Amino acid sequence: MRNSPNPESRESVPGLTDIRVIGVGGAGNNAVNRMVAAELDGVEFIAVNTDAQDLASSNAHRRLLIGSRATDHLGSGGDPRLGERAATESSDELSELIDGADMVFITAGMGGGTGTGATPILADRAMEAGALTVAVVTVPFTFEGSRRVQVARQGLAEIESRVDALITVHNDKLLEHASAGTAFSDAFVMADEMLHRGVQGVTDLITSTGLVNVDFADVRSVMCDSGTAMMGVGEAAGEERALRAVRQAMESPLLDTSIDDARGVLINITASDDVAIAEINAAAEHVTAVAAADANIIFGTVVDPRMGQAIRVTLIATGFVVSRSPDVARPGRGRGQSARATRTARRERLADDQVDVPAFLRRRSPS
Repeated sequence: MRNSPNPESRESVPGLTDIRVIGVGGAGNNAVNRMVAAELDGVEFIAVNTDAQDLASSNAHRRLLIGSRATDHLGSGGDPRLGERAATESSDELSELIDGADMVFITAGMGGGTGTGATPILADRAMEAGALTVAVVTVPFTFEGSRRVQVARQGLAEIESRVDALITVHNDKLLEHASAGTAFSDAFVMADEMLHRGVQGVTDLITSTGLVNVDFADVRSVMCDSGTAMMGVGEAAGEERALRAVRQAMESPLLDTSIDDARGVLINITASDDVAIAEINAAAEHVTAVAAADANIIFGTVVDPRMGQAIRVTLIATGFVVSRSPDVARPGRGRGQSARATRTARRERLADDQVDVPAFLRRRSPS
């Protein structure tokens, strides 16, 4: 089951970076639906599922029903092995979804069948295609049962070795920071909104012209082969708006990792054209103070008149774990020689790209 891409989804960024967001399984499809409704520009949204009925309700630009033999299109029944089998069966179709993409965000819920089982296979295909691959996944509430939580942990271990960056949202943290009167469904909306804002933060940096421009090479230098990542968004108006916005982004309740000791940080400051250089400097200095001394810190600004008196700060912090070697794969589940060769080639291109990037975009400690 597929539908044609929405032609309007790419009109705003002709010839620029091809960014795709792929939702896998029920939770991933729900997140994509909410982002489509928010009319995020410059991104193509894709839904992948084993359940034909669930997929029929998707508003994604493209939809792919996987695993006709493995699941009979009735879903995976919460079994990750069926999800994996379905993705393996439809591996060629998954590759077609990714062909030509520069950057791929994969969103899924861990603990179930399709999201947990199919996401690693999709990540393999994205890495083999040479796309910068970022997974943003949720971990179930504790009350959903120890088995589901354990399945989620196993899924995280499988995915981490197969993507450039992994961002984890723990649903339990939603309960910690939600008010007593918060509706159950609203907690999930909060997680989807964080994904939406994070993707928008990256998209705007790459596709928009600002006071300080950042291109895809800058984003790749922070996120390529970076392991655990933190993505946060903050917004504030009034006195010390920039500082308060960056603090919100750094203290996001939905994310699993603190920015402390990050070795790579991407900062997007979005504001109207009256933003002062002192405000930008205050936000950047606050991040620099807590990141690693030799961190690769890149910042860009996006001018958006719709912001009015508010400032929005999007942070992507990476490098919390030792980067994985391109020659080491998980036994029995590795992405294979072709993907490892692709990763090596991408890292070599990255080194070449950085020669021409203006020095003021990257802050490093004195040698």
